[in-house]
Amino acid sequence: MSEAPAISKPVEYIQHHLQNGSIGGKPESLVDFGVFFWDIFAVTVVLAGIFAFVSYKVGQNLDPDKPTGLQNILELIVEFVNQTVKDIFPDADQWIGPLAITIFIMVILMNTMDIVPVDLLPSLVAGVASIFGVDPHHVYFKAVPTTNLDTTFALGLMVFLLIIFYNIKSKGFVGYIMMFLTHPFAAKSLPLKIVLAPANVGMTIIEELAKPISMGLRLFGNMFAGELLFLLIALLGVGWAMPGQIALGSLWSIFHIMVIILQAYIFMLLTVIFLGLASQKLEDH
Repeated sequence: MSEAPAISKPVEYIQHHLQNGSIGGKPESLVDFGVFFWDIFAVTVVLAGIFAFVSYKVGQNLDPDKPTGLQNILELIVEFVNQTVKDIFPDADQWIGPLAITIFIMVILMNTMDIVPVDLLPSLVAGVASIFGVDPHHVYFKAVPTTNLDTTFALGLMVFLLIIFYNIKSKGFVGYIMMFLTHPFAAKSLPLKIVLAPANVGMTIIEELAKPISMGLRLFGNMFAGELLFLLIALLGVGWAMPGQIALGSLWSIFHIMVIILQAYIFMLLTVIFLGLASQKLEDH
């Protein structure tokens, strides 16, 4: 009896599962803006569509007297996130709450794709591709958007642009520029301000850029590590190892659910915190 592919060629198995389905670009390039990850795009669009559809249906059938189970869950999430926003960002605009809720649920949905068996969706996609004459071994598909740096950095970039918007809104454009000259080392005399200005500009630029980068790397790192562990568990293969594979996979899935929710909460929480800090007046820094 021949060994399963996952056992006989474990390195190729892991490498195959860690590669995105893409169009264009150069595989050897570390940064390539010409590549399009169609698998990440497809999964994200489907999840966003499900989120929008479910929200619409629940909104159309709201019953304050006899709420359904799904309505109760969504109301609990909305109340929890809104309370978090009120505690951290009391003067938040009315759309900060919906933004935080959207980020929280969408990141949870994208992270939850990590619970889907690692071979299920790639095998389905490869099977469909083989119908059209495409070699299944050359078909790549990653189902977890947040295990791709493009996704997590895109989310971080969105937060970064909002931070800039709130800084300019609260301080004005001139005030925003002055923040780079006077923060974090404040000075009262003009000569000392001039001396400290280069250090302030450098430190503030690093501080501002570190926000979206750290958010993106934190989310990516935790989800990528979880996906890699699922792949290692899958290498247990079949036969006598199957009970161990199922047991370990189930235990890790239960634990990973907490990681999924926690990472979504941290990303949402940091978004609200950074927007709250950006809304402070210049004299408050």
